[in-house]
Amino acid sequence: MTPERPAGVGAFPNSTHGAAPTAAARKSAKAPRHPKPRPPQLYAALDLGTNSCRMLIARPHGGHFEVVDSFSKAVELGTGLKSSGLLSYHPMQRTLQALRICRAKLERHKVTRMRLVATEACRRARNSRDFIRRAQAETGLRLDIITAEEEARLAVVSCASLVAVETEQLLVVDIGGGSTELVWIDLSRVAPEKRRNAIMGMYRGAFNRDPVADKPQVIDWISVPLGVATLKDYFSDVDDDAARFALMSWYFEEQLEAFTPYSDLKQHKGFQIIGTSGTITTVAASYLRLKRYDRSKVDGLVMNSGQVDKVIREYLALGPIGRRQDPSIGRDRHTQIMSGAAILTALMRVWPTERMSVADRGLREGLLYAQMSRDGALDMKA
Repeated sequence: MTPERPAGVGAFPNSTHGAAPTAAARKSAKAPRHPKPRPPQLYAALDLGTNSCRMLIARPHGGHFEVVDSFSKAVELGTGLKSSGLLSYHPMQRTLQALRICRAKLERHKVTRMRLVATEACRRARNSRDFIRRAQAETGLRLDIITAEEEARLAVVSCASLVAVETEQLLVVDIGGGSTELVWIDLSRVAPEKRRNAIMGMYRGAFNRDPVADKPQVIDWISVPLGVATLKDYFSDVDDDAARFALMSWYFEEQLEAFTPYSDLKQHKGFQIIGTSGTITTVAASYLRLKRYDRSKVDGLVMNSGQVDKVIREYLALGPIGRRQDPSIGRDRHTQIMSGAAILTALMRVWPTERMSVADRGLREGLLYAQMSRDGALDMKA
């Protein structure tokens, strides 16, 4: 008995059983089918920090990605952490509400590839594991508490496209809410045309500390447990605005003494600083006199130490009331801009530069690049 042939397999349209297929049928059968290309898979990255809960949803596009949706909310998760060592009730409630909004966005876009991380506040809090379990139970989102090294590494990865061709010594600075990461990288053994991809590849594992051909060498890195929120808390009892700023700046600089390049003040050939944080992008927006923030004008802007210092002096002259009313600073950042500016001033004092590139990017972008690179979803030649 001849086995029954499944419907649609090997059949020709417009034909009868046992009859030869028509010319039109033969042409139709031979014609290759070109199914409509499926859109690239969506990826998500969520960064739960000391101050904010922020998320990006994006799709690969050449060697980069394009953002499909985003979310940012000041949850102030680290409020009270310095004194108690614990995440407090109200900050946790605010954070859970923000995570519910993120969950809704992920479901709406049907995102299946994601990395959701928590940083300094959860690294330090004694009850952070309990909070992470509660967040998963109530929102369905599982967050990983990442190390300071991974946070620094991913911040570096996000800035790869801003590295100048002539850069041989690179300092990447990421000023967060609860900590500040600094990574000093020697690129002199990497061919200029390969430096971007070499830095992109740093997501794969621990920092390379050895001088190896074609690989970025991390001379040193440090995570200072002071960010815009934690440094502000340290000096909240100082009433005078200028005195508080000076104390914050010098105190932060003292924390850099263990950082190897701190004592090496000679002019480095091809030296570049890349700064990523809300503080640095706000300083850039003020330098450009933007009344409304414009990422396309800020991201990639190059400033020198003198220009940075001029903007910060203007902040001091404005005072607390003037800063609150300044559209370039914004109402969400005016209370913490001077602690961030104190950190930036300390860095410019130690490493004065003619080239500080402003990066409106950071951990979330690094998380996206890492996921897409692992999946081979990025065209690294684009």
